[in-house]
Amino acid sequence: MALAQAAAEEARAAGEVPVGAVLVRGDEVIATGFNHPIGGHDPSAHAEMDALRAAAQALQNYRLPGCELYVTLEPCLMCAGAIMHARIARVVFGARDPKTGACGSVVDAFANPQLNHHTEVLGGVMEDECGAALKTFFADRRRASREARAARAVLAAQNPAAQSPGLPDAPPADPADR
Repeated sequence: MALAQAAAEEARAAGEVPVGAVLVRGDEVIATGFNHPIGGHDPSAHAEMDALRAAAQALQNYRLPGCELYVTLEPCLMCAGAIMHARIARVVFGARDPKTGACGSVVDAFANPQLNHHTEVLGGVMEDECGAALKTFFADRRRASREARAARAVLAAQNPAAQSPGLPDAPPADPADR
C-alpha cells in the first residue's frame, strides 16, 4: 500500500485527486498507476485503470490472473468491472468511498454470484493514512477556491468597471470529481 500511496502523491503533484494503484504478482511489482482524468482528458483514467493497462502491456495479456491490485481508494463501478474482466485475484484498498465505492460502500460488484469471475476484496488497509491524503487534498482545493474568489472580489471592489482578468478559477472542489 505504501507504493500505491507514492503513486497517489504523483497524482497530487499533477493536480489530480491523489489516488494511486499498484499491481503485483507474487513479490513482483508489475505496474503502477495514478489518477489523471483531468490532465488526460479521459474519464476512465483512474489509478486502477492506469495500472491495469500498464500491467496488460507489460505481461502482453489482457487477462491478469494471479495478480493483486493495491489501491488507495475503494474502486468505483467502472474500475470494478475492469478488474473483473482482467481476472484480478484480489483487490486491497485503503479508504472507503461512500459516494462511488463498488466494494461494499455503495454497491458490492464483487459479491454478485451471477458474475462469472469473483475477486477477493480486502478493504480498510491503511485506511486512515489513505483517507487523510484525500481529505487534505480536497481541503486545500476548497481553500484555494475561496482565496481565488476573495482575490477577485478585492479586484472588483478596487475597480468595479473592470473584470478580473488573469485570475484563473481554482479547480472545482467537489470530492466526487475524482
